Formats: sequence, C-alpha cells, structure tokens
Amino acid sequence: MTVEQNVLQQHSQKHQQTLLNQLREITGTTDVQLLQQALQVSNGDLAEAVAFLTEKNAKVPQQDEATYYQTSQVASDRYISVGSQADTNVIDLTGDDKDDLQRAIALSLEESSRAFRETGITDEEQAISRVLEASIAENKASLKRTHTEVWSDSPNPHDRKRIDNCPVGLKNVGNTCWFSAVIQSLFNLLEFQRLVLHYSPPARVHDLPRNQKEHRNLPFMQELRHLFSLMVGSKRKYVDPSRAVEILKDAFKSSESQQQDVSEFTHKLLDWLEDAFQMKAEEDREGEKPKNPMVELFYGRFLAVGVLEGKKFENTEMFGQYPLQVNGFKDLHECLEAAMIEGEIESLHSAENSARSGQEHWFTELPPVLTFELSRFEFNQALGRPEKIHNKLEFPSMLYLDRYMDRNREITRIKREEIRRLKEHLTLLQQRLERYLSYGSGPKRFPLADVLQYAMEFASSKPVCTSPVEDIDTSVPPGGTAGQQLPPPRTAEQESLPPPESSGSASGPTTASTAAQQQRVPIHKPFTQSRLPPDLPMHPAPRHISEEELRVLEGCLHRWRSEVENDTRDLQGSINRIHRTIELMYSDKSMMQVPYRLHAVLVHEGQANAGHYWAYIYDPHQRCWMKYNDISVTKSSWEELVRDSFGGYRNASAYCLMYINDKKPFLIEEEFDKETGQLLSGLDKLPPDLKHYVKEDNELFDKEVQEWNTLQARKAQQEKLALVAAAATAAAAASAATSNSTTSPSPQPMCTESSPPDNTVAQQEPEYMEQPSPTDDSKHLQEDTERAISRAAAEQEERSPEALLNAAIKLEYARLLRFAQEDTSLENDYRLQHVIVYFIQNQAPKKILERTLLTQFADRNLAFDERCKSIMNVARAKLDLIKPEEVNMDEYEMWHQDYSNFRETSVFMMTGLELFQKRNYVEALMYLIYSYQYNKELLSKGLYRGHDEELLSYYRRECLLKLNEQAATMFESGEEPEVTTGLGIMNELVVSCIPLLLVDDTERDLLAVEDMRNRWCSYLGQEMESNLQEKLTDFLPKLLDCSTEIKSFHDPPKLPSYSTLELCERFSRIVAAVSRIPSEGR
Repeated sequence: MTVEQNVLQQHSQKHQQTLLNQLREITGTTDVQLLQQALQVSNGDLAEAVAFLTEKNAKVPQQDEATYYQTSQVASDRYISVGSQADTNVIDLTGDDKDDLQRAIALSLEESSRAFRETGITDEEQAISRVLEASIAENKASLKRTHTEVWSDSPNPHDRKRIDNCPVGLKNVGNTCWFSAVIQSLFNLLEFQRLVLHYSPPARVHDLPRNQKEHRNLPFMQELRHLFSLMVGSKRKYVDPSRAVEILKDAFKSSESQQQDVSEFTHKLLDWLEDAFQMKAEEDREGEKPKNPMVELFYGRFLAVGVLEGKKFENTEMFGQYPLQVNGFKDLHECLEAAMIEGEIESLHSAENSARSGQEHWFTELPPVLTFELSRFEFNQALGRPEKIHNKLEFPSMLYLDRYMDRNREITRIKREEIRRLKEHLTLLQQRLERYLSYGSGPKRFPLADVLQYAMEFASSKPVCTSPVEDIDTSVPPGGTAGQQLPPPRTAEQESLPPPESSGSASGPTTASTAAQQQRVPIHKPFTQSRLPPDLPMHPAPRHISEEELRVLEGCLHRWRSEVENDTRDLQGSINRIHRTIELMYSDKSMMQVPYRLHAVLVHEGQANAGHYWAYIYDPHQRCWMKYNDISVTKSSWEELVRDSFGGYRNASAYCLMYINDKKPFLIEEEFDKETGQLLSGLDKLPPDLKHYVKEDNELFDKEVQEWNTLQARKAQQEKLALVAAAATAAAAASAATSNSTTSPSPQPMCTESSPPDNTVAQQEPEYMEQPSPTDDSKHLQEDTERAISRAAAEQEERSPEALLNAAIKLEYARLLRFAQEDTSLENDYRLQHVIVYFIQNQAPKKILERTLLTQFADRNLAFDERCKSIMNVARAKLDLIKPEEVNMDEYEMWHQDYSNFRETSVFMMTGLELFQKRNYVEALMYLIYSYQYNKELLSKGLYRGHDEELLSYYRRECLLKLNEQAATMFESGEEPEVTTGLGIMNELVVSCIPLLLVDDTERDLLAVEDMRNRWCSYLGQEMESNLQEKLTDFLPKLLDCSTEIKSFHDPPKLPSYSTLELCERFSRIVAAVSRIPSEGR
C-alpha cells in the first residue's frame, strides 16, 4: 500500500468514526448496526441519516455486557471523540453479527473513500460549505442595505477608528459570529498567532497543486495570515473577514444555509491548518518524520484500559477536542470523571476473573492547548428536533488535571474509592437527616423538632371543660324554631359580605348580636392566622390534664426535643465535613502539578437551531477578561463571564472551553527582537510581506478619514456662509421694520431679541428666542417686561430711563429668582417659561445673566410709549457699550445653545409621550429615543440641565416592549403581510435600539432586552410553516447580538415651532398624565 493510499484510508476511517459519534450524540441511538445502516442509506449525509432514524422510529435494542466495546486499534486516529458515557469509540467485532457488521463497515468506508479519492473533499466538509456560502450571500446582500439598518458600517470613519492598542474586532458578515468567536480565541494564543503569521507555503506550491485539498488549504492559509496581520496592525476598529470566508465557500458548491456549529468549525479549521502545516513539514524534513506544530499544540494522547468478559486490554489513542456531556452534572470535574470511566470498572483493578466489562481513560500526554467541547444539544426524538440543554455547569479558572494522568493511576483509584465510600456514607446520613426534617406518615410532613414543640404548646395550654362546639350560643333567633342547626360554614365571598339585617323590631341587642354571631362563625386557622378571635382560646387545649401528667409530659417533650435537635445538628455537621473532605481530596501538592489556566470561553445564546456566539478571552498582560462580540471588544470581568457561561440563568451558556498549560508560558508570551531585546508590537511583529499588506490597508483607511474630514470641513464652511447670509438678511429685514415703525402708528411684530448692531454677526442673539408669532412669545415676554417697568415706575422715585431700567431689571430678576428657587412638581417646569430660570438653576455666570436681561429690555416691541421706548434705547445703548473682554461671547452663545437644546429635548419628550399615550408606538419611539439621548448629554453637564432621566428611561423601555409585543403578535398571525410588517418593525426599530439599552447597563433595561429575546426564542420550540421558520432563523441572530456598538441610526424627527405658552401648557398636561406612574413601576 502506498503512503497516499494509507493517508486516504486513515482519513476515511477518521471521517466514518466522526460521523458515527455525531449521529449517536444527536439521536441518542447506541445500536452500532442501526447507525451504520442509517449512514449507508443516507450516503454519509448526516441530516438524512438523522431523518432516517427518526422517521423509522426504530427501537434501540437492549445492550448487554457482551456488546461493550473495545478501543480501536487504529492508533493514528487523532480525531476520535472520546469520554462520553453515551459515545462508543470502537465497534465490537466479537459478537455473533460480526460478518454483517464488517460488511456494513466495509461498504461505508468504501463509499466514503471513493468520494474522497474523486474530489479530495468529505461530505462533512461539503456541509460546512453550505454555511459559508450562506454567509457570503448574506454579506453581499448587506452591502445593498441602507445606512439605517443595524448591520451597516457607520459612514463616519472616526467611528471605525481603532483607539490606541485596543484589540481589533471582526465584522459579522452574515451569521458568522461563530467564525469570529473561534478566530479571536485562537488569535489570542500568541504562539498560534506567530505560527500563522510566519507560515510560508511549500516551494512546490508555485507549481500546480496536487489535489483539491491543496487548492483549498493554501489559499485559505494565506487569507488567514492576511486577517491575522490586520488584527495585529490595522488602524481600523474592526476588520472584514469576508475574503477568508470566501475562500472556504469557493472550495464547495451548495446553496443551503444554517448557522455553523462552533465545535464543528473548530474541528475542521484545525484539520485544514494541520494539512497546510503538514505539507510544509514534509518539505522541510526530507527523510525524517515530520513534526506538525498544529498536532503538537492541540493534540494529546490517552491510554484506554479496558476489560471485556474478563479479558484486559490497553490501547493508546490521540485526541483533539475532548467532548463532555453536560446533562446530569454540576461541574467540569464531574463531567471529566464520567467521561474517563465507562461501564463497570471494578474488575479493571481486581485480580478476580470477572465477567464485567468497561474501560477507563488515562491521559498520557496532554496538549499545551486543551479544548473541551461541552455537549449542550440533544435530539428530542418525540418532537423530532434538537433541543438545547440550559443546565448550569460550573468550571474553574484554574484546572488541575493530575487525577486524570496515567502516572497517578493508582493514587487516583484509591482516592476515587475513598470518595465512593464517602458518598455512600453521605447518602445514608442525608437519608437519616431527611427523616428528622420531614417527619410524618401522611402527605404533609414537618420537622420533628417542630412537631414536639407543637405538642408541648398544646399540653401547656389552659385546659377547657367544654367541647369546642358546646360554648357556641345556640339560642333560637327571632322567627326561628328550637333545635335549629348551626349555619353551614361561609365561603370567603360570604365572609366579605355584611350580615343581613335582623327581621322583627322586637329583637333587642342580645338577640341581634346572637343572630349576627350565627351568621358569621369565626374560624381559627392555626399557623396562618396572626390575630386570634377574642372568643377563642389561644390554642386548642386538653380538656383534662393533671399537674403531674403535665409535668411528666413536659419533661419528656423537652428531653426528646433536645435529643432531636442534637441529632439533627450532628448529622448536618457530619454531612458538611464529608462534603469538605471530598472537596479537598485532590488538594495536596502532589495532585496539583498539572495546572491548566482558562484561556477562552465560547458562549452561545439562543436555542438549538438559532442563536449568537461570542467569546470571553483572558488577557494575561492586563490581567482581565475581554469580551469579543463581533466588532465590539470590551473589558469584562469573571462575574460577567460566570453569569453568561455557567448556564441555568438564561439562554446563554458556555459551549466550548479552552484551557492552556500554565507551565508553558511560551503560549502567551510576547515576542522580543533577537538583536535589541525590545518588545515587538504592532507592525514590528509582522514579516515583510504582511507588513506591506497592512500598510497598504492603513493608507486606504487614512485616505478615507482624510476625505471625510475634507467633506465635513466643506460642509461646515457652507453652513457658516449660509448663517452669514441669513444674518445679513435678518439685519436688512430688521432695518426695514424699524423704518416702517417710524412711519406707521401701528406696531409691527418683531422677534423678542433686538437685531445685532452694526450687522455684527458675532453678537446675533440665539434663534430659539426668535418666536414666530407676535401674539405668543413676543407678547408674553413683552407683557412681563412692561409689568416690571410699571412696577419700577410705581416704586422708584427717580424717573430717569436709566434708573427705571435698573429697577425694572432688579424686579424681573427677583421674580425669576423666586421661580428658580421654588420646589415644583415635574409638570410645572419654570425653566421652560424663561431662560433666566434655567441659567439660575444651573449657576450661569453673572455676566451672562446681565446681558440676557438687557437683551430682554432692549426688545423693539417695547417702543409703544415714550417711557418704554426710552428704556429700550438705554438698554440697547448699554448692550453696545459692553466690551468683548467683559462678556465672553463664545461662553454666552454656549449657554444659550444649551438652553436651546433643553427646549428641543423638551419638545422631543413631550411629543413622544403624547404619541405613546395615543398608542402610536412606532412614531413615539424615535421621539423618546432622541429625547433620552439628548437629555443624557444635558445631564452630563449638571443635575438641572435636563429632565427626569428615570421617567424617560421608563417610557423608552415601555415603548420598545410594546413594539416587540405588536411585532410578535403580527408574526403569530402567520399572514404574510402581517409577518413582514412585524419583522420590519423589529429590524428597523427594536433591534437597532437594543444596543442603546445594553450600553446603559441598568437592571430594568437588561431585563427588558431579555424579555424581548425570550419572546422570540420561545417560537423555536413551536410548530410553524417552513417560510416562517426560515424568517425566524434569519432574524434571531440579529436580535440575539449582544454587541453594544451603536450602529448608524435614523435621523431625528423634524420638530415644529411652539410658543413658550403652548409648550408649557402641553408639557404640563402630558407630564402630569404620565408621571402618575409610581416610581417602583419605573
């Protein structure tokens, strides 16, 4: 047999065994013949094999001891799935059906080998291609989306610019979060990173590759190098992995789509990388056995020690990812213990010739990078679909594997036997404790100590000499007959009703009271009623008990209760000591010599057929956990990792754990320059070809930034010119209006602010004060000003215009100061009535207040009588005399711009709340979103700069929940237009707003997001049309994306102009209506 034929056979066997293990795990079927038959009928297609087994509904025959398997003799199969109680690695060929089984295996291997020889591609690899092609199609489709959609890049390159040396994210190019999670985990293994970056293809690759595998692996390897180099030295916040995915897609041809499985992709990725490095290794070591760095990094060996019908065997196998069952276990060590021991193992280390069968696995060589694949999916044969296991599974940040090493076999067996004995004793103690804590023979049970206490209380109660029914007054009520029976017990509803009035006036107070007593008989409910009726004793009591009897009984009950409490305390103490002993069983130094530190956790959120992946990766240099969620890379914590990874809390749980040998620091050590000894970072880490590649990409990005800056500068210049032109037009209009006012006796409507003198643009007053209607704001402000002038004239002896102006300004300021200092409700916000109130509450400088008040009294609308006209002229003259150094105009304009933003935020808030009250949630959302964001910016400058953040947060959250409910109801209808509209609402509005809730990270917002996601995830377990299932599967990854990256968004709605009077009235009305919600509801 040639070397090439040997390689083909090994790969065929590897592929066949992998499919068997996957099929066994998915369906739960352990009958090897049935599994082989399903694979043969389906031609190696995993999905068809599952369908064959479920449609046939075949019953799995009972497995006897003779069918326990031996380990495979093929030592080169390093991809074998090991360690699962449900998995079998080797087929037993010793039974009666040996010939048939061999024929089935031979046929299956022949079929698989023939397909591989013809194409160089396995069926499993073709299945992966379907996913990759779907991802590329999704990416191409995303390029056509508008900027308002959640997956589009921000048009501003500054939003996509990398900050300092922050890790680079990976763009989700269409259901490729699995790709990002795996690649980031491997990239942050610096040894793996170096291997990929410094990989050079074999020299013969420049010739025509020998087979299709080389056509696939080598270009992919080159694109992976490009991707890694960008992740090292790019100036971008995140990079696009489409070209690497495109290479994979081009290797296969299919059109099906599904979201890829992390463990399967990791398995195949390492397979491809191993092939690529193998070609290089064979070329570099002619005549020697080549060393493959991928094998040395990720693959280990274990020894399988087994017994079959009393005959012992030992075989060594290689493994990569180590699969572990989650169901039924509470932590990682329990999973490992179950995976390392299969079947009845007493005979493995017994001299007796036993007929029992089983096997143990002992690690002989652990890889530097040890990956555990957590099996969190199982196939529900009754429902015919896979389901996710959400059970909680704990795992440590530091894992000691000494107990699983072959060199510690004997010590571990002794300790396991000791633990088994302790657990048996523990079970016995727990059963005894349970008898004390749940005492009784009926359905209701109580702690024995409490039962004795109740008996003591009963015996100690004051004796009564009557029956519990004899002391009830059974007098004949008016109109009744002697011997009338007691009324039946009343129901709760009857108890709540008043007693009917007594019939007959002859009945006096006594009979009326008796009748009422008969109508309502108080019923004492022990242990549930806190206040006892006054006509009943405190407790039921014995009728007759002597002091001697009571003394003896109390003595016995006291003694028994003390004995029971002591026994209970002793049992609990023994149980705690046994737990502690078991926990510390492997804590001695001799069993802590093989430490593995947790490097990465790959998390899946969702259900079995849809969800989202991200990764937590430990940064040893910053000594913190980082969360890699597609384009978003943020600092995290162990607490957040635990919450998202252990499971049992929500739909998120760890799917893959990557540990690294803590005694091999080269795995995560940075690289140093061999000549200078300096730490290499950024582009210095790259070989020349990749350094050139990254520099070109960075130059393209710099060019994009420069073009954006130029465009924005041009826009700013155009806006400035437009403002100058508008100011000149306004000045001309003001001059014309002044001319008209001198020739015409009737006043002309003007803005509340005076025009800037000498056409000086820098002194133009804020636009928010230029109200459109003379009957609204101008008149309102004018009345306030004239009122102040009239009061000043009445109180001031000196009647000069300047003295009147000073007095009027003082009076107006005093009035506004009272408003600013008044403690008012939310709806009576005086800040909306006058800018000075806003300035006072936010401690604006005195010069800003003075100029603003002068501007108010300089309004031309005051020029209706000589007194006001003279005061207006004095105010305008004072404004002209203010020197630039006295009042910083930039600061003045900034304060007025802040107030303008406050009024705009108020209008957004008012409009959004009004629409919410009208149940127009679609339109209300944008107003509430922008009011919250603008209000948050205002509050960042001061407590009184904005509105109640809690109120806005509540209605923003409620609006999203209402929209989610509407969309879900539309989806449930099943009607195509309704479904499309509902998903449109989710994609356009809800999904794009979820990052806003996540970034605030408040408990109520996070719970709201969780509620929305759970509502849609609940549909995964329901029967629905295929088109609905397809749309749901396409939509869920977007909803489950945990990124807090704020994508490009809708433009803010256009706001109409409101007079101050109308704004205050409408604001007060709507805020009064919505602020009635109690604070705990918000």
